[in-house]
Amino acid sequence: MKKEAHDETGAISIQVIERMVSLLDALAMYPDPVSLKELSAATKLHPSTAHRILNDMVVKRFVDRSEPGTYRLGMRLLELGNIVKSRLSVREAALDFMRALHRKTHQTINLSVRQSDEIVYIDRSFSERSGMQVVRAIGGRAPLHLTSTGKLFLSIDDPKAVRAYATRTGLAGHNKNSITDLSKLERELSMVRALGYARDNEELELGVRCMAAGIRDDSGKLVAGLSISAPADRLQEDWVEDLVTTAAQISSALGFVSQQNLQDGVA
Repeated sequence: MKKEAHDETGAISIQVIERMVSLLDALAMYPDPVSLKELSAATKLHPSTAHRILNDMVVKRFVDRSEPGTYRLGMRLLELGNIVKSRLSVREAALDFMRALHRKTHQTINLSVRQSDEIVYIDRSFSERSGMQVVRAIGGRAPLHLTSTGKLFLSIDDPKAVRAYATRTGLAGHNKNSITDLSKLERELSMVRALGYARDNEELELGVRCMAAGIRDDSGKLVAGLSISAPADRLQEDWVEDLVTTAAQISSALGFVSQQNLQDGVA
């Protein structure tokens, strides 16, 4: 009998939590305060049940009662969200996703950020099976215009900033494939913006090709690039979809919500 009572109590607790979450999700869909009637309809909860749970959440500041009978998300959620954000780094958010992408492609997966006119490699997932020696260690640097991730960052700069970068760096090249001409770089960046990802076709290192997709934080800012590096003859075009999807998953883990996700949520 005790076990049955315990199981029943646990089931009730889970049900209450599920109802709380459904109310929070419903509130998140509306930019303005929402009436009890609308919330009840959206969650399919009886008005008295929704009212009771909302009142409990108001006490704990998860929900604010803006006017009698209307509700909106509370400040406690913002406080908790800021705590989570302060404790979550790009590297922490990306690690498991990088490992999964490496297992799927068996190639080197790089995580890089921009520092001034260079990218810095801050993490990497690789193995001997990749068939490629890692030349740049974690902490290594490379010019923006010679790398796939660097092109992502340049592609969000305005034309004046790109020209200033070209002037500062002289668009120095590393080999015969390096982009050293401003007009060619501008065409390349236009293609990056159109495609949503970038490439390095043996421009940094002969025999090595890369593709990169951007990672954004909760504010929508481009904070890092995720790239696949492979021997030039092994890079596969069908990895692009996996790469873009993985970068989007990391962005989501950082709190980024794309316009597509918002539309899907409303639908």
